[in-house]
Amino acid sequence: MSDEVSPFTQRPAGEAFLVDPPGGTGGPGVLVLHSWWGLNDWTQTFCRRVAKLGYTVVAPDLFDGVQPVTEAEGKAVLEASQPDDLSGLVMSSAHTLRVMASDTAQPIAVIGFSMGASLAFWISARLPDVVDRTICFYGTQSIDFDDANAKFQGHFGDDDHLVSEEDRVVTESFLRLGGQDTKFFVYPGAKQWFFEAGNNFDEQQAELAWSRMVPFLDRSQDDTHQTSADGGHTEPASEQE
Repeated sequence: MSDEVSPFTQRPAGEAFLVDPPGGTGGPGVLVLHSWWGLNDWTQTFCRRVAKLGYTVVAPDLFDGVQPVTEAEGKAVLEASQPDDLSGLVMSSAHTLRVMASDTAQPIAVIGFSMGASLAFWISARLPDVVDRTICFYGTQSIDFDDANAKFQGHFGDDDHLVSEEDRVVTESFLRLGGQDTKFFVYPGAKQWFFEAGNNFDEQQAELAWSRMVPFLDRSQDDTHQTSADGGHTEPASEQE
């Protein structure tokens, strides 16, 4: 594994965690957007795990070093954050990652968790020529996706106290209205942050979600998707596990 560095230190864009695939050569870019627990040890471990699959991974520090330890602290830090600052950091990180990846002409993937998932949905619509696949864990967004060019995969728990079934259905509806290739999975008994270390971690469901995420990231799998007449892709509605 190559050395991990902070490519944005002392720059207006802020700091980030960067890791390349084994061997130190760049791979396709994956942008990781953390939950309100901050750029913590779990997030960095996740980035290393993705990098071992052959990707160059960047995770911007959206909270400028702050790592809340309680839900109340996380909510407070998020509410104190400036939306323009968060969106600007995500956009600059996406552009920087694309330059650092093995093929600067190839779009990147985005993986977001909770608040990071909301930002992942947002950037996929904001930068359609930069993002070509988006993976979101227990986060939602209600915006126009008409211009997005990404495939979307979502992972949700059915016992989530922050994301309701209505929230999920509304997000999925906006994506489908935009004609986007979309597949959402709902995990029985899983809670908010079920994929991350902590009290709500669900090892079985997390590994199932990982097993679905990995092939979705692999662009060589694209030819296995069924293409619709208008050139888009069609998938069934949310699946209950």
